[in-house]
Amino acid sequence: MDEVARLEEARSALRDVVVQEVMRSLKKNQMEALYAPNRQEAVKEILALITEGSTVGYGGSLTLEELGIKEVLQKGNYKYIDRGRPGISPEEMFALRRESLLADVFLCSTNALTRDGKLVNIDGIGNRLAALTFGPKKVIVVVGINKIVENLERAFERIRNHVAPLHARRRGWKVPCAETGTCVDCRSPDRICSIISVVEFQREKGRLSIVLVGEPLGL
Repeated sequence: MDEVARLEEARSALRDVVVQEVMRSLKKNQMEALYAPNRQEAVKEILALITEGSTVGYGGSLTLEELGIKEVLQKGNYKYIDRGRPGISPEEMFALRRESLLADVFLCSTNALTRDGKLVNIDGIGNRLAALTFGPKKVIVVVGINKIVENLERAFERIRNHVAPLHARRRGWKVPCAETGTCVDCRSPDRICSIISVVEFQREKGRLSIVLVGEPLGL
C-alpha cells in the first residue's frame, strides 16, 4: 500500500470514529440517528421515514437540493407543500411556510452539528427553526459530514464566517458578509443571521430523525 492509500485509509478510519461519536451523542439526546454512506442511500433512509399520504413540508436547503428528494416527493404518493413553484407571490410563500408548520413531516438540514449531538442553526426569517423546534409531527434533518464541528463555538464560527457569507453572495443579498466573507453583526434589511437556535435535547422521543450522510453536502 502506498503512502497516499495509507493516508486515505487513516482519514476514513478517523472519520468513522467521529461519525460513531456523533451518532451516540444524538441518541443520548433522544434524537433518532441514522447513517447513510452516500446520497443515494440517504434518499432511501428519508423515504423509509415518511408514510405515504403524509403532508410534507421543507425548509430551504441546498442539501435537499443536492439529494433530489423534492422531485422524488413530487412524483410520489405524498401531499407535498411545494414552495418552489414558479410565479409564487410573497403572500402565497408566506402561507405555504405557515402551512408547513403543521405538516406531518418536515424536511430540513442544519447549519452545524456538534460532536456532542447539538443542532446549531441561524435563520433570517425563522420558519425553518420554528418547524424544527415545534409543530410538525416528524422532522427529518439531513446532514452532510462536512457540517460536523467540535463544539458550539466552532458551530457559530462556521455559520457566521462560512455559511452566511456564501449563502448571501449566491443569493445576491446586500449584506456586508457577502463582500467581506466574515460576519460584522450588521443591521442590513437583508440580514440572514437574525434568529439563533440550539437543539440540545428532544423531549418528544422519536420526533427528530437525523440522517447523517458520509459525503459533503450543502454549505
